[in-house]
Amino acid sequence: MSTAGSRLLSEARPHSGRGRIVLMGVAGCGKSAVGAALATRLGVHYLDGDDLHPPENIAKMSRGEPLTDDDRWPWLTLVGQRLASSHGILIIGCSALKRRYRDHIRKEAEGPVTFVHLSGSKELISARMAARAGHFMPTILIDSQFEALEPPTPDESAITVDIDKALDGIVDEILLTITSA
Repeated sequence: MSTAGSRLLSEARPHSGRGRIVLMGVAGCGKSAVGAALATRLGVHYLDGDDLHPPENIAKMSRGEPLTDDDRWPWLTLVGQRLASSHGILIIGCSALKRRYRDHIRKEAEGPVTFVHLSGSKELISARMAARAGHFMPTILIDSQFEALEPPTPDESAITVDIDKALDGIVDEILLTITSA
């Protein structure tokens, strides 16, 4: 599947984003797990966007303080620049909660980007966040995440995937949607 999946992904339209994929959604939606599994299936690289946050952002979120737009812009710029410099398929996990954040990433990426919105109910995501260990994002920020979320609109050529299923099912749905266009 790796070679054929990669070839199909890079040729797919309108969702190809020339192989630049951002897994987006609120904290706890599964960006890291889905990204790692999707990258493994395609034989490509996954980058956790959390690794691009400056230490100040991590410290702020760890204290339970939501980030401001001023906190986010440098981080979003780095996400877009990483996509722009990629050679081949790159998958990045990034919340990209608002349309203007996604537009900024597209601008910095200097071209099309496929956004895959990992969508789930607040109850499901809250339960997942409460069950995970070792992550800096506290569950008290879940409300601010949902308040900030602007789901992608049809003109963004984004994909929305319901996360209330097994990991393999989520990855299968993403691959089917991306490669069937």
